Amino acid sequence: MSRVEKILFPVNFSASCRAMGAYVKRAAALSNATVTLVHVIDPGDLDIFEQYELYVRPAADIVEDHRAIRSERLTSFLAAEFPITNSPRVLLIGDPATEISNLASEGSFDLIIMPTHAGRFRQTLLGSTTARVINDAPCPVLTSRHAETIAPRPLTHKEWICALDLSPYSEMVLRTGKTLSEQAGAALSLMHVVDVGKHRGRSSSGETDDFHLAEIRDATNAMNTLQSRFGLSIPSQVVAGSLKNSLIEAITQSDIDVLIIGRSSSGGSRGRLTDLTYALIRDSPFAVLSV
Repeated sequence: MSRVEKILFPVNFSASCRAMGAYVKRAAALSNATVTLVHVIDPGDLDIFEQYELYVRPAADIVEDHRAIRSERLTSFLAAEFPITNSPRVLLIGDPATEISNLASEGSFDLIIMPTHAGRFRQTLLGSTTARVINDAPCPVLTSRHAETIAPRPLTHKEWICALDLSPYSEMVLRTGKTLSEQAGAALSLMHVVDVGKHRGRSSSGETDDFHLAEIRDATNAMNTLQSRFGLSIPSQVVAGSLKNSLIEAITQSDIDVLIIGRSSSGGSRGRLTDLTYALIRDSPFAVLSV
């Protein structure tokens, strides 16, 4: 991945998006990138009054009314933080997740930043606009579930952890993490979790421990090999336990800004988001960069 020069910031005028502005501004300052704000009008997202109004007015007229109102609102939204002279606004109509992903691709954006939710946090991200953008976007996506309550760290504090599953896709995750952390001047460390659940049901605890020790040793060697391949010599750790719980516990005990994870399928290639990826994005106490 090349340096971040263009950041796309999807907004729906919610409190979460307003609070996320501080994260976006900080990211732009770290990378010296330009920021584009995009808002998508979803014609299917009509309130009760508008549904009734469809009986007496053409849908196109209603959408055009929304276009005028929301265009004005988009122009003024976070205008102090992102002056329109430096931060373009884009207004689109259609399915929000699809339009955001298409714009990111067509506009050659390097990074999308958006909150995980817009209002009351739901217990699952399945079906949400953010989840679909994370899954389909052609570039990394930075999200944070705590944007409403936690302000970004000072610009001088930059500690990132890159979680690797050691699949073939890990090289892409590490390459992106290396590039972006260097651009931001952040200290990068690596982590891998040996999943103890894979060996449940073994005949003895001693046998299971042997498997874990062997996997930890193999994973440590793989991490060292991967570092050598990229010319790195940075802190790394391999732990055994539940994948999600071990990773969340480790980063909670660390003083980090960003958790970097891969959006890969179980086979290691770029594919649909796994349940683990959803859970990490939902439960991480820090911003998550999905590659």
